[in-house]
This record gives sequence, C-alpha cells and structure tokens, in this order.
Amino acid sequence: MRELEKRLKKELQQNRNVKIMDTAKWGIPVHTIEVEYQTVKRNKMDVLMKMMLIAFQKTDIAKAEDLSELLLVEQLFIQDLIDVLLRTQLIEKVDDFYKLTSRGYEQFKNGVFEEEQEVESQNIMYSSCHQLFLDGEINTALTDEEELVLFQYVKSENTVEHTFEDSMVINALKNNYVESDEGDSQMVVSNVLSTTELHMDKIPCLQFILYNTEEDIMYARVWNSLIERWDEKLENQLNENERIKWRETYL
Repeated sequence: MRELEKRLKKELQQNRNVKIMDTAKWGIPVHTIEVEYQTVKRNKMDVLMKMMLIAFQKTDIAKAEDLSELLLVEQLFIQDLIDVLLRTQLIEKVDDFYKLTSRGYEQFKNGVFEEEQEVESQNIMYSSCHQLFLDGEINTALTDEEELVLFQYVKSENTVEHTFEDSMVINALKNNYVESDEGDSQMVVSNVLSTTELHMDKIPCLQFILYNTEEDIMYARVWNSLIERWDEKLENQLNENERIKWRETYL
C-alpha cells in the first residue's frame, strides 16, 4: 500500500501547480454476490432442420421413418433431430402426428434455433456506494494490511438486504464474458434464477486532498484498489460535500 501511495503521489505532483494537502485511507463495502443463471445457445437454423419443420407443418408425420423417406435422409439422423426438437419443445405430438409448437413457429420464422444450457453460477461484486456491480479482483494483500474505517458517506450496511433488477445482473455477467458471439453461434443469458450474498469486504481506497494554486480550487482524487483506477463517483461525493470545510482547514 505504501508503494502504491508513493506512485500515486508522484503522478499527482507532475503538475507543479498542485499541492497535496492531506491523504487518508478508508474502505468501501463491496458485497460478493453468487448468481445462478440460465444460458441459451442460439444457432442459425440449418437446412435439414428447416426442411423438417416445413414438413411437420404441411404433412402428417407420425414417425421418423416417414420423414426419412420424404426427405431422402438417413433415418438415424432424422430420429436424432426429432429427439432434439421434442426436448427443446419446438414440436409436440398431436393426435399421433408431429406438429410445431408456438415456440417452434417463432424460431422457424426467425431462422434461429435456441437450446437451453446447464444452470451455471458465478460470483460478481456489488458496491452500495456506487449502486453498481464493479469489475475487478480483491487484492487480499491490501485488504489484510490494516483495519480500515468505512467511507464517511456509506449508509449503514447492517440491516440492508440488497435486491437487484435482472437486467442489472445480466449486464454484470456480460462484463464477465459469460456471453459469447462466434460466427453463427451465440451464447446469451436468458434468465437470472437467484442471487445470494456470500460476504462483504472492505475495499481500500486512497484519498488525496489537492489544492491547485493557479486556479485556487480544492478537490479530491480517490484511488479505488478494486477497479485499480481513479474513482470519479467517490471523488464527486467528496467534492460536493467537503470543499468548504477543506478551505477552512487547509488554507
């Protein structure tokens, strides 16, 4: 932490008009959230699948052998594909004949075949200070260094139960590269099944109170060790609330 502080001070003092008036270390609460989610694999519908779905719409097909003779395709391939279409609920048996479901009609119209994947889980990190999920890795060497006081504008965390919009969680998963897009194949998150808070960590932040002698302004810079960059959100909170007090204290 000391080496990081030295490096940041050197960076800030590159501007000769800027003086470092004070420094402080404090922590922000970051909650590790376990997310269980469902993904869907989307593939461009191949020619054989399209031909089969057309046949089910226009002809009474009762078994794979009938469709094999109609399309001149080996029966084993036809049966395997029928099993897939039944499992993914694109077709169903109606009066002993295969017919498209509403899901089947929709996917046939779009030319995209969707197949649900196994349920997966992943941990993401939520900051109540930002009201956002943050990308980064917790540096245990920094978090274990010393007991940190909490950021002064943190609301009480003791009784807060965090709930999240699905769209917010899905965006966080996207940032963790859960989804993919390769050629004609896409993997997308279709449903958030659950979110469970596992634990909370105090993420160290370094605060620098600066004075620009040329412009006669005081302001804060805050280094967030989780995202490993200057944190504009935290800086703005400090600047909006503390500038008058800083002038009284340091000038």
